Amino acid sequence: LKVVILLPNVLIKLKMTLYARGMWIDLLTLHAIKRKSMKKFLFIAFLLLGHIGFAMAQKSNVAEIKFDTTVHDFGTFSENESTQKCVFTFTNVGSAPLVINQAVGSCGCTIPQYTKAPIRPGEKGEIKVTYKGKGLYPGHFKKTVTVRTNGDPSMVRLYIEGTMTDANAEAK
Repeated sequence: LKVVILLPNVLIKLKMTLYARGMWIDLLTLHAIKRKSMKKFLFIAFLLLGHIGFAMAQKSNVAEIKFDTTVHDFGTFSENESTQKCVFTFTNVGSAPLVINQAVGSCGCTIPQYTKAPIRPGEKGEIKVTYKGKGLYPGHFKKTVTVRTNGDPSMVRLYIEGTMTDANAEAK
């Protein structure tokens, strides 16, 4: 069939030869189907390339947050020193300014503080987390801070954990 499409002179000779054998209609039908299929293929290919180009253009101007670490372990500490603090550092590795819309602790004992100003591409930012365990049950804990941004990913979870020992047990 490639010879039929590429060389019109051969097509005429091939049509005459096949007509003599009673296959004229089959060749014309096959040739018409091939032309329609090619048009559909080219149309779908251009449509697909257009969508891919549009998606890549949209992706290129996006903020992207990347944390150095998403877990902090306070280790073991006494109930007498129940207020523990840590800092999560992140970088905007995207190409647009990054805005932290919200940072919420999983309970009242976990208090995040974050910068409200946009972080430019390539710059670093911090989320400071304070854990206040005073009056809570001693033992192991694991808390989360949910961070929502305008970037990719739009939501990140940070984890703090540790073991708080009972102040009364230490005194004995």
